[in-house]
Amino acid sequence: MSERRMISPAKALAVVMAAGVLLAAGCSSTETTATANGSAAAGLGTIEKGKLKVAIEPYMPYTDIKNGTMVGLDAEILQAAAGALGLRIETQMTDFKGMLNSVQSGRADVTIGGIGWSKDRAEKGLFTDPVYYSPAAMAVVGDKPYKTVDDLKGLRLGTVSGYVWEQSIKAVDGAQTKVYPDANGFFADLAAGRIDVGFIDPLLVTYQRQVQPNSKFQLAYLTPPTDAQIAAKPAFKDFRQIQVSFYLPKKSTALEKALDEQIDKLYQNGQLAAMVTKWGGDPNQFCKPDPYLETLRQGVDRPAGWKLPTI
Repeated sequence: MSERRMISPAKALAVVMAAGVLLAAGCSSTETTATANGSAAAGLGTIEKGKLKVAIEPYMPYTDIKNGTMVGLDAEILQAAAGALGLRIETQMTDFKGMLNSVQSGRADVTIGGIGWSKDRAEKGLFTDPVYYSPAAMAVVGDKPYKTVDDLKGLRLGTVSGYVWEQSIKAVDGAQTKVYPDANGFFADLAAGRIDVGFIDPLLVTYQRQVQPNSKFQLAYLTPPTDAQIAAKPAFKDFRQIQVSFYLPKKSTALEKALDEQIDKLYQNGQLAAMVTKWGGDPNQFCKPDPYLETLRQGVDRPAGWKLPTI
């Protein structure tokens, strides 16, 4: 899987808004001060010296602005890296398409928020090392022990329009599938038991449980399908991990290298695992890559001997 799991993140936004979470959709920018001194920012080639212009969208629990500050998992990772580099963050609120366009046109230094690596995007911009690995995860009603693709046979499966799992769930033998126009209907049917298993952005499941603690579903991680299963049913490839990274303009090689160094440190010093845990993820799922991911970028935007960061 090389694209972002959610093609249209606005569909998930409806759930966040319904839960009463404050979104700063009308806020065009905000600025925070780096914890390190500004000398570390010299030579990074940002649009403005000492400042990091960041394009985001309201997409909790990954990115948003609250009380003038970026919040969410991806936001915290970038804040830690920028602080170590002596960069002040200035945010630009837009939508997913605008995020990519802002970077590719050089109007933003970086964009973040669940952006999956793909060869096509790598031809138009730079990706950092993965900030985490988004696993295939399920929202499961009750405590049923569904773990593999074979366990899904004959079940009532659902996802939201725009996610890559539309084709994946339809490839499951005997499955009754439903694709919802937005996440509200998805979670409503899941809560009511009208579907057995739902596929959606993994941290949205835990986030929804936090805002609606009486929910009767839980997050479960799917064991990735084997090469043989994917060869038999290519749509199953989207039941594997993806690399989520920060995305920069093509010319920003110095900034990308500096961010890579900070990202790799976060894997090693335990901060990344703590951030993932805070936002409802399992570090063993989000911070340890599947071996197949390594070869995807080798010879594309990484050298042949490149190794994926891991805890």
